[in-house]
Amino acid sequence: MPFLISDPTTLMIWAVIGYFFGSIPFGMIVARTMNLGNLRDIGSGNIGATNVLRTGNKTAAALTLLLDAGKAIVPLLLARHFAGEDAAQLAALATFLGHCFPVWLKFKGGKGVATLIGIYLALYFPLGLAVCATWLVCALISRYSSLSALLAAGLAPIWMAVLGAGSGIVLGFALGALTYARHWQNIGRLRAGTETKIGQK
Repeated sequence: MPFLISDPTTLMIWAVIGYFFGSIPFGMIVARTMNLGNLRDIGSGNIGATNVLRTGNKTAAALTLLLDAGKAIVPLLLARHFAGEDAAQLAALATFLGHCFPVWLKFKGGKGVATLIGIYLALYFPLGLAVCATWLVCALISRYSSLSALLAAGLAPIWMAVLGAGSGIVLGFALGALTYARHWQNIGRLRAGTETKIGQK
């Protein structure tokens, strides 16, 4: 985490903005707009792209993925431009928390994988590409979205150190811990061999 040089009011404002962006439930909006039903009644009940894919609509899943990533990119870049790197990283963390715990859905949101990728792409583009590649390779081999997310989130701080994005390592560990906490049920199913694979309804 960079040194906190912005004043507390500025940091609070960007944290609120980040949370607001993160709390927009694009998966549910896309599903309802495309008449796919209520995501809470489909698959895992999650509001993210992986669960949207379980409706069988790949276009809706891709759109959800892009929107959930985009809602992380926008506040981070805006905060970086108008305030600084400290506000940008705080906005990123707040965006992730907003996605996972949106006030509009009684704090029952998604698991933040697409949002996590969006954060890393905006934080440092080569880092984002490395995280995306980690997810993709694991997904192609295992067909488990959850395992891919856990590996990508866990390796992100290492990628930061390798690629020279050291100022984000604290953020990386925080996001990794939150990702693992959000996937604790998936971890149990992976260990039991009952986890649903990508594309499986």
